[in-house]
Amino acid sequence: MYVFVLDRQGKPLMPTRPSRAKDLLRAGRAVVHRLHPFTIRLKNRVGGVVQPVRLKLDPGSRTTGIAIVREAGPQVVVLHLAELHHKQDIKPRMQQRRAYRRNRRTRNLRYRAPRFLNRRRPAGWLPPSLRARVDNALSWVRRYRRLVPIMALSLELARFDTQLLQNPEIAGTEYQQGELQGYETREYLLEKWGRRCAYCGVTGIPLEIDHIVPKGRGSDRVSNLTLACRKCNLAKGNRTAEEFGHPEVQARARQPLQAAAAINITRWALWRDLRSLGLPLEVGTGGRTKYNRTRLGLPKTHALDALCVGASTPERITLSDPRTLSIQARGRGQYRRTNVDASGFPRGYLPRRKRIQGFQTGDLVKVVVLSGKYKGTYVGIVAVRQSGYFDVKRDGQRIAQGLPARYFRLRQRGDGYGYCLTQVGAAHALAAAGRNSRGSDTP
Repeated sequence: MYVFVLDRQGKPLMPTRPSRAKDLLRAGRAVVHRLHPFTIRLKNRVGGVVQPVRLKLDPGSRTTGIAIVREAGPQVVVLHLAELHHKQDIKPRMQQRRAYRRNRRTRNLRYRAPRFLNRRRPAGWLPPSLRARVDNALSWVRRYRRLVPIMALSLELARFDTQLLQNPEIAGTEYQQGELQGYETREYLLEKWGRRCAYCGVTGIPLEIDHIVPKGRGSDRVSNLTLACRKCNLAKGNRTAEEFGHPEVQARARQPLQAAAAINITRWALWRDLRSLGLPLEVGTGGRTKYNRTRLGLPKTHALDALCVGASTPERITLSDPRTLSIQARGRGQYRRTNVDASGFPRGYLPRRKRIQGFQTGDLVKVVVLSGKYKGTYVGIVAVRQSGYFDVKRDGQRIAQGLPARYFRLRQRGDGYGYCLTQVGAAHALAAAGRNSRGSDTP
């Protein structure tokens, strides 16, 4: 991964290779500005020449892929890959809070009338669980703009064009029978049927498109299509799914794809917010993303999907390091002033002072313990206590507890996110990038 660079005034310059950043740090010409994503700040330079840099987004219900590329003619240099994992517990927590309130009101306690329902939802309102996904993505776009000279954006606006799938004549026969037609349909079916065989449930193998009601007795509409493995497709033959012993497949085929509809809503909301940034915004569909990824021979990950978004994806890419920055949305704590028991009643008050001896829960720290039970070096998230003896967490688990504050060294202030580097599909990605950089044919 390239290292982000800021000038002396904090303005973004072109990212540099890690070896060059290491030389600048050793020579004392730069200091570490941020660990995740890794950024340095030059001490003796103001301004500089920048090249066209594009940020590409592939929003999802659980994970949003992010790719930052430098556009250099027919070839693209990948500067940064990231995957933003959204919080999935917002709705359950709000439902739990509502249950606590309702429980307290129905008990033999002091009566408090519920608030009169006179609140109106503003234009463009989204449920909190969906709004959080949009806000997370928009927040990171703004953050990257402060670290990299981004001049254009790309966004996968829809996983597939459902209106186009249901009505093939809506945009003309030439487009519908073009290269993207099969990718739009297959992407829709993969999402609807969970990327597994509808009959036996097998995953991880090539799947074929199957007619639930045989073509001679049914239609070619996407509502009559499903995915099946080769074995099940041959065994089913000229029978309907119900005659084959799977009536649940025909029932499920009539159900709408609610999750995809919710994602399409959040993508449109993100599209409106990105337009307000004033940068050129390119949009594309999931079918085109899959077409580009297949053409380039890249494995399927959220970050590499983002790399293939839009018509700006070139014929060749340069991917020297497939490592991906994994960003986990964790939040900055809770608003409530007390812990609660199983019924929602107070069970111990929380301190109002959040920062203790210069540390706050969520800060990234390094701890060096020279003796005792926890002797060793630890890097993780700190959980502070008023007593001055803190805990260290990693991946949500306590790895050390009750350590004095003097052992702790701050590495990065908590910002509501957790970070780690992943290397998914590294060998495949590098091999594919090498083939494409030499201009050879892709499979």
